[in-house]
Amino acid sequence: MVNAVVTAEGSDTADQLRSLHEWLADVQELRGAVGLRESPPPQGALGPVLDALAVALGPAGAVTAFATATIAWLRTRPGEVRVKVTQADGRSLELTAKNVANLDAEALRRQVEQVSAILDDGENERLDDR
Repeated sequence: MVNAVVTAEGSDTADQLRSLHEWLADVQELRGAVGLRESPPPQGALGPVLDALAVALGPAGAVTAFATATIAWLRTRPGEVRVKVTQADGRSLELTAKNVANLDAEALRRQVEQVSAILDDGENERLDDR
């Protein structure tokens, strides 16, 4: 099972993470596998701060579903949204909305395959420069 933490960079990161959480929760293979990770509120603030999503990915189908859904979600994001997926052993990959927004169907398929392979095989690669 792959355990990963998803963080976001850009404007309104907590809102971006909530949106991605809702998107992933609608994927059959990921139901119950994605949770919110919150940190205690800073002094003077009300409520905890959403800082990441925790993802437990079991079989390869869930990994592919996660990769597909995350890339699809990124394609709907305006601006410079960046997500980083960090596995329990510290390996990570990054994706940006800008770099997946204009991919054609074949390029999207290859991107999903690459992300799935990295999460399955543990290759360490940055995908935001593709």
